[in-house]
Amino acid sequence: MSECKSPVSTALSLIGGKWKIAIIYNLRQEPVRFGELKRILAPITQQMLTKQLREMERDCLIHRKVYEVIPPKVEYSLTDFGRSFMPVMESLCKWSTENKELMQSISKDSQAG
Repeated sequence: MSECKSPVSTALSLIGGKWKIAIIYNLRQEPVRFGELKRILAPITQQMLTKQLREMERDCLIHRKVYEVIPPKVEYSLTDFGRSFMPVMESLCKWSTENKELMQSISKDSQAG
């Protein structure tokens, strides 16, 4: 397992945090505009969403497309690299679903303590 520590740390540095996996999940099917992402991810702030999207664009997970129209239109979509994370996302969803009750119990216990 120790041979995986560095690659896992690197991967978590790209997708870690409260919002990045949720952003990836919401871009999985089609491009989404900034305002729509902000609405879907409420209560995320505009500043936090902008920060996360910039980091993800820098890390080649998402693509930002600007349309030259008035008012400005910007769409975000997954890159090929970002889409390559989808099997991991599907496994994470399956694991979470299979362990939902235990996770809820753990979450309640940690909030109470």
